Amino acid sequence: MSIVDTPERRQLRELTRAFVTREVLPHLDEWERAGEVPRGLHATAAKLGLLGIGFPESVGGSGGDLLDSILVTEELIRSGGSSGLVAALFTHGIALPHMVAASGARTGGSLGGRLGAASTAGDDDLIERYVRPTLAGTMIGALAITEPDGGSDVAGIRTTARRDGDHYVVNGSKTYITSGHRADFVTTAVCTDFPGSGQLSLLVIDKGSTGFTVGRRLEKLGWHCSDTAELSFVDVRVPVGNRIGAENTGFLAIMQHFAAERLSLATQAYATAQRCVELAVRWCRDRETFGRPLASRQLVRHRLAEMHTRAEAARSYVHAVAVRVAAGEPVVTEVAMAKNVAVAACDHVVDQALQLHGGFGYLRDAEVERHYRDARILGIGGGTTEIMNEIIAKGMGL
Repeated sequence: MSIVDTPERRQLRELTRAFVTREVLPHLDEWERAGEVPRGLHATAAKLGLLGIGFPESVGGSGGDLLDSILVTEELIRSGGSSGLVAALFTHGIALPHMVAASGARTGGSLGGRLGAASTAGDDDLIERYVRPTLAGTMIGALAITEPDGGSDVAGIRTTARRDGDHYVVNGSKTYITSGHRADFVTTAVCTDFPGSGQLSLLVIDKGSTGFTVGRRLEKLGWHCSDTAELSFVDVRVPVGNRIGAENTGFLAIMQHFAAERLSLATQAYATAQRCVELAVRWCRDRETFGRPLASRQLVRHRLAEMHTRAEAARSYVHAVAVRVAAGEPVVTEVAMAKNVAVAACDHVVDQALQLHGGFGYLRDAEVERHYRDARILGIGGGTTEIMNEIIAKGMGL
């Protein structure tokens, strides 16, 4: 029996599938057109225990580890959801872990750990003010790292936070912020030295703070049900108590949690590929051309076989790497490879699946069309394919 196929995880898979069938599928097209998911969906997922998977019970989570989180993500997509839905509903997966880790609690199979100095009263206060309400579905959090002129250069962040007594004064801007419009707070990477120095800290900034402006809703190729925003900070005063961990430990905190984010994106990629294989097989069995089902043609069968092989191989490799991450192994190179392998499989499979659907696959009514659009971001978010290749090359000693 696979480590990701225990009786408990089979029950978790069934719970996730039932949640998608009952709470998501009847409304997903509506949310796609509205550009966001309703806040009530967070509360529903929290009541079922899905929102808190991978977070310890000591901070209001449901327990479980990285493998449980991967299972939920996989099943949410394979049951008919989408990677855009994952981004919208589970944004807290990138907004909260830094706070949980700084408080001394562990998240996602040793991905937490302790950041900087020992846990402070301020770190524990952040758990009560932000982590517990978010895992209960009553608040929404976002993570703000990327800047308009920064791209993947985390060390080059130019949003500044100048200490002024018991506050920091924050100035700068962020872009491509997932859930930026709906978020009640934003875990924000700031430079606590001169711009671009690499001396970073993480501050939790409340929506509604004077000088904090949420800009226009960004219109995207895919992930339509996941709202994305530009953020602006002009002399925003943030209490020192809203700092996560010790000052200037932000870069390390961000790097430590990139592994979980990249594995989540890898999971979304192979799960999207698996779902598209299922959709394509169903279509090719039902669709007839020239008096015969598409699946009766050798060319089509071989194409489906290749798609299935790529999706399953990606899943196996991502799981193997995730097991090592959950065990605390420093497998930075392998995580980068897992993301690239899964994204490459996804890119190939969604393209072939849409092609097999013919003209129908090009319509908004086709589920495969949504996956085709949504898949394109997976090789960009969490570190581009090119950045992953740089990490892999470094791991090879090049």
